[in-house]
Amino acid sequence: MSWSERIAQGLQSRRQADAYRRRLAIIGGNGPRLQYRGRQYLNFSSNDYLGLARNPDIIAAWAEGASAHGVGSGGSGHVAGYSEAHRDLEQRLAGWLGYERALLFNAGYAANQGLIAALVAKGDMVLADKLSHASLLEAAVLSPGQLRRFHHNDAGSLRQLTRAECTGNRLAITEGIFSMDGDSAPLAALQRGIADAGGWLLVDDAHGFGVVGEQGRGSAWQQGCHPELLVVTFGKAAGVAGAAVLCAEPVAEYLLQYARHLIYSTAMPPAQVCAIDASLDAIIRGDGLRAQLGRNITRFRAGAAGLGYRLAPSASAIQPLLVGENGRALELTESLRERGCWLTAIRPPTVPVGGARLRITLTAAHQSADIDCLLEALADVRRPA
Repeated sequence: MSWSERIAQGLQSRRQADAYRRRLAIIGGNGPRLQYRGRQYLNFSSNDYLGLARNPDIIAAWAEGASAHGVGSGGSGHVAGYSEAHRDLEQRLAGWLGYERALLFNAGYAANQGLIAALVAKGDMVLADKLSHASLLEAAVLSPGQLRRFHHNDAGSLRQLTRAECTGNRLAITEGIFSMDGDSAPLAALQRGIADAGGWLLVDDAHGFGVVGEQGRGSAWQQGCHPELLVVTFGKAAGVAGAAVLCAEPVAEYLLQYARHLIYSTAMPPAQVCAIDASLDAIIRGDGLRAQLGRNITRFRAGAAGLGYRLAPSASAIQPLLVGENGRALELTESLRERGCWLTAIRPPTVPVGGARLRITLTAAHQSADIDCLLEALADVRRPA
């Protein structure tokens, strides 16, 4: 099969399965309202959980950082791209989250890939929650170690897998709050399970950081768990972009020698670092924002309870409305957009086959009236199961 034939076949396969992805050029996708083709919609697809992406103080910090440092970093952090601003933010993150070191990465995907690629060697075993993010599972598959997947949020299943023979080290992988289901991992139980086998726990807390835990320190802090490896990202609740790996001193030094995604990438612009630092200020004093988000979640779930839809059992900002069929998810999305609510159909392979859903995300920037509008739209398009 030629390149052209393979590509044509792949595209046709996606179309036939109602799984074809398209990007739409919108205005304001990081706010509670967006515009598309001149029409305004209530936005229930943003990961900006605390509404910080348009925070004036954070915007000003980025602008001041650009004025002071320029708009680019100038190179890899191992060459000329690592600045005092980078150093200071890493030190602040490490101290605030209770780790010896933090290392900044350009994205959560890169952080997960670089971390696993650098650490996992032949003979090692990666034990991953079966619903872990694609960046984690792909890195594990590509590593020289053996990948085994445990049942979702099941510490007993993890313990059972640790009984398998392993000539190297064991690394358990999970998310703090799962991006497509909105549920939380039992981190303390998972850590006990892997620690009893002499292994480490890696937690990707992209959707918990800033939202849960004291001062928004995240899922692990909330559960009294201290994983050996913690990944936090700044493109969700922090409202900016980028990520950081939190770890012990020797691990950080090892990653600086062997993590290719860190070594061979242009460093994050210092102006962006300044914005993240300002966002951290907002997160720390953001109890009011977290309370507003909590009220929005409660209001939505209470209102949706009697509408006849199947919601995932999520207490987080991520509220999946489970549909099943791809075509039905697309149809429901279009009907809701006609009523002024912007939602996105999530389909395989992002979720398991038969697990198509609307991934409703709520933010602190939504008002009670916004939630009520969504509930009214859902009631309008309801169909018997």
